[in-house]
Parts: sequence; structure tokens; C-alpha cells
Amino acid sequence: MDTSEQVPPGEQPPRPLEVPENPVGGDRLGECGLVLPSNAPVLPDDISAANWLLADLDSGAVLAGLDPHGRQRPASVIKVLLATVAAKELAPDSTVVATAEDVAQECTCVGLRNGATYTVEQLLQALVMASGNDVAHALARRLGGIPSAIRKMNALAAELGALDTRAVTPSGLDGPGTSTSAYDVALIFREAMKYPDFVKAVQMQRINFPAANGNGTVQVVNDNRMLTTYQGALGGKSGFTDDAQHTFVGAAERNGKRLVVVLLRGQQSPVRMTEQAARLLDYGFSLPPSASADPVGRLVEGAPQARKKTTEPRPTSTSAAVGGVANTADGPRNTAMEKAFGNVGGPITAVAGIGLLLVLGMYLRSRRAKAARAARASGTQPS
Repeated sequence: MDTSEQVPPGEQPPRPLEVPENPVGGDRLGECGLVLPSNAPVLPDDISAANWLLADLDSGAVLAGLDPHGRQRPASVIKVLLATVAAKELAPDSTVVATAEDVAQECTCVGLRNGATYTVEQLLQALVMASGNDVAHALARRLGGIPSAIRKMNALAAELGALDTRAVTPSGLDGPGTSTSAYDVALIFREAMKYPDFVKAVQMQRINFPAANGNGTVQVVNDNRMLTTYQGALGGKSGFTDDAQHTFVGAAERNGKRLVVVLLRGQQSPVRMTEQAARLLDYGFSLPPSASADPVGRLVEGAPQARKKTTEPRPTSTSAAVGGVANTADGPRNTAMEKAFGNVGGPITAVAGIGLLLVLGMYLRSRRAKAARAARASGTQPS
């Protein structure tokens, strides 16, 4: 077990995420090995990732993959999820004041200055381009605090159908229970690309960012090499931790087709991760149209609906119990009387109540009659 999975003394480890009864996106995506279309060409060499996936960014057709729902640690590709929440909720011109806690985050860091003010647009771009953990912490605070931001990240993942994903830090630094899959990262990146602020950030090659010493600006350069080396690159995000190893998500467009590629738990050898991604993208663009027409699976449009549980039996009339036809009409069935006494006890109780009222009425009439006789005898009338 990696050290990042160890919980502090006295705390319980998080429960494993449930595995859906049916693999999200299609049955074949539940396979643990290679998932390829029929008559698929030979895969490119030197793909080191333990899990990968290729999909059409627009139609959602999954073209190929390796253990697509296999769960791994995300490292900094989880920042795509944080960036999506930020782009969804925060105005780009709104501001954030950096704190000492932001500055003290375990780096990779962009270089925030305690007390300095930044726009959300600046932070979002620095988050995506340079993977700043200090920036991730500052944006998470702006989203209501670290626990709130993580809840929002996980809520969005669940809403999208990314059921293999659990964020435990906003930056992707490892922690107990952190999880994602190649399929989920593709879902999340596809959602992120719907937000112009994210698209602008992920495609930006360099920006001028306020210097940490307060004097002027420094250049922040996009660390995604594919932006300048791959034809039609649309942007991407890389990540690394000791426990997650290397992770990457990226997209590209050729001849009107946009593909997304995800690699998890990879190595920078025998070729760099961005080169591995490029080879898989080339493979995807070379597949025949039939691969898109009859895909191995699909990126879903939102979480699958849970099955409705029918644990409470439908009320059955007495006549049905002895062979009659049950009353199946819809409408309120469990009245207070039925709940208290059942279908048979209700009428019996009603009859008993009526009898009691009759007896009480007769008693009162008898009392009034005696009072009237006594009044006549004394020459007075009852009040």
C-alpha cells in the first residue's frame, strides 16, 4: 500500500467507491484488457500507460481503450475537474486574495504572493497551464473553502457519470481514497471543453503573471508540449505524483473530427507521455468510419439513472385475498383509519363508534327529561 493511502491514527479509511452493476458507457468498457473495434489495425508501440482511452470528443463514441474503467490515482489531471467547477461558478473578473496557506502548498507552484489580489481568469489559466498547487488551493477557497470545493468537484463528477472518480484534494496531490479512470477523465475533459474560459486557458501558450516578489510579471508557459508539436492540438493536462505516476489527457482535431486521449499510470519511457498520446491520437484518426459508427462504447451524457426500488408491497383488497379482483386504482390508500386498524378493522371500529354515540344520546335525553320533571314540580324552568 502506498503511503498516501495511510490515514491518520484514529481515523477510518474511506470506503471503496461502489462498482456499478453495468459498466458506464457500455458492457465492453468493463473489460480489463484491450478493448478494440473489430478488424482494428495494430496498436502503436511503446504505450506504457496501465489504462488508456480514445474517444470522439463530439459524438462521445469510444474508439478503443485499455481497461477503461480501471481505477487509478489522477495526479494533476484532476485539476481539469476543479477548473470546470471554477469556470462554471466564478466570473473571470472576480478576484481572490492569496493567503499564506495558499503559498505554503506542496509545489509544483506558480508563485502566489501572500496578500496579493488575482483575478479568477489569471488563476484559472495558471492552474491549467502550469499546474500550480498554490493556485488550486486559492481557487478552492474561492469556491467556499477546501471541503466545499471538493464536494462540488465530486458532485459534478457524479452528475457527469464519472463514477470511478473521487477527489480528495483540489490539486491532485495523493490522499486516501483518491480515484479516477481513463473513461472518467475523458468525460470530465469533454465537459470542461464546453466552457470558453477553460478552452482559452488550455490553449494558451504563455501569459504574463504577477511576480511572487511583487515586482512586475513573470512568464507562465504551458507545460503541454503537444500544443506546439502535434498538428491540430486543442490542449491538454498532464500530472505526476510518486503514487499516481504519469497521467495525461489531451485533445486534437483533424478534418473536422475531434478526439480525446487519456493515459493513466504511465512512464516517460521508452518515449515521453505526450509522444504516447500523439501515437494514440494518430491511431484514432486512422481508424475507418465504421469504428465511430459501431463504437466499443460511449461517453455518457450524464449519470445513469438509478433503478427505482420497489420494496413496499402494493396494498391488496380483502376480496383479492380470497380470489376476487384486487382494486388497482391509483390514489391514496393508506388513510389514518387503515394505518391504525387495517382494511377490516376500520369498518368494525366505525360501527362501534356509532353505537357508542347512540347510547350517549339516549343517556342525555333521559337526564334532560328528569330535570324537566323536577323543574315543573318546583315551578321553575331549566336554564
